[in-house]
Amino acid sequence: MSEVCAIILAAGEGQRLRPLTTLLPKALCPVGNVALLDRALQRVEALGLPAAVNAAYLGEQVVAHVGTRAHVSVEPDGPLGTSGGVGLLRDWIDGRGVLVGNADAYLADPDRAPGKDIAALLDGWDGDSVRMLTTAPRPGRAGEFGGECFAGFSLLPWRLVRDLTPAFSDLVRTVWRPAEAAGDLSLIRYAGRYIDTGTPADYLAANLHAAAGTTDPTAVVTGHATQSVIGAGATVAGQVTRSVIWPGATVAPGELLTAVIRAGTDMTVSAPA
Repeated sequence: MSEVCAIILAAGEGQRLRPLTTLLPKALCPVGNVALLDRALQRVEALGLPAAVNAAYLGEQVVAHVGTRAHVSVEPDGPLGTSGGVGLLRDWIDGRGVLVGNADAYLADPDRAPGKDIAALLDGWDGDSVRMLTTAPRPGRAGEFGGECFAGFSLLPWRLVRDLTPAFSDLVRTVWRPAEAAGDLSLIRYAGRYIDTGTPADYLAANLHAAAGTTDPTAVVTGHATQSVIGAGATVAGQVTRSVIWPGATVAPGELLTAVIRAGTDMTVSAPA
């Protein structure tokens, strides 16, 4: 049995991304034409870790999308929070350490292959302490842990995971702050680019960082697309600049879109910087 497994948290609704998340759960929203959940799974798969995914909001979509690639834990009465979601998976974890990642964390380092960026959490781990991937805070924003900001992934020992329950709670309260107070929290600075894709502006920024100027080969562009990401089967007859056009979406002739996300034929979400 592997000494470490991975859980990708994909149960959240993504309220700040509404109305986009009325169509897809946040974990399945595409960044650079790749679902956020797929990006996270690729990372843990590259490390050779067995993986589980939790699902709640629009959970049937997550279950269908994951298929047999990972174990799926469904929270039928709604999201249990980051702690409750891990607690529900205790039997599957079965004594192992757990690399827990948020599906909506966009991580990118052009100098490293996918998966290598989170490997620092595992290097030399003693199996007993809590490790957290962090990044420097944005200008004007205070650090959350020791002057640093959480960057989407943490490594938890079984001795703490075994006490988690499937009741609504978050890892800040049940694991991270107690570990910090006990001197058991280690912060691992992430060298690449991290974006929390929770808001339209940050979601757009992640897309443009990942694949600005990319058009899926199945898209039809008879208009103009500049520094944008055009999804599979999309139709662009108008003009789009620094925007994301979801798979199957349509931009009609005469439309001028700048710094937006377009889904379907008329759902347009502004994403000002």
